[in-house]
Amino acid sequence: MNFNLALVTFFTQKKLNYKDMSWVRIWVHLVFSTKERVPYMDTPELRLKIFKHMKENAESKGIWLDTINGYDNHAHCLISLGKEDTISKIAHLIKGESSFWINKNSLTTPKFMWQDDYWAVGLSESHLVQTRNYIQNQEKHHAQKSFKQEIDVFMNKYGWQYIKE
Repeated sequence: MNFNLALVTFFTQKKLNYKDMSWVRIWVHLVFSTKERVPYMDTPELRLKIFKHMKENAESKGIWLDTINGYDNHAHCLISLGKEDTISKIAHLIKGESSFWINKNSLTTPKFMWQDDYWAVGLSESHLVQTRNYIQNQEKHHAQKSFKQEIDVFMNKYGWQYIKE
């Protein structure tokens, strides 16, 4: 089925007027760490449980969290922003609820906390497969490279600098 025929079929089935639709596709690679980079998520089983919950929670809030994974002290998310979404709002919703849930279920000792900050970069469609693979292979990736080394690579790649206080 070609694209135009698919659109006609979509609008016919949904009884929608194409003039009333907002079309948004903005992909974001969002990364955030635990407070002071404490390795709270210290087992693959715990990470799986936490990331599974984060994905389910995002879905329940209408957030398109395509891929999530990470390591003992950070998380990577591949998100498609909706027309009402901001990166700040999405980060706040994902991080806030997951900390609450982790602590409510006593999954870590001491109390779990995400760091306030995060970093995010926009992606083109042509980089989605590569980014999904990168996120899905965090265990393997961090067997060779620390989170600090990973951050330094991203800082250099995007021309960012640490803020010296």
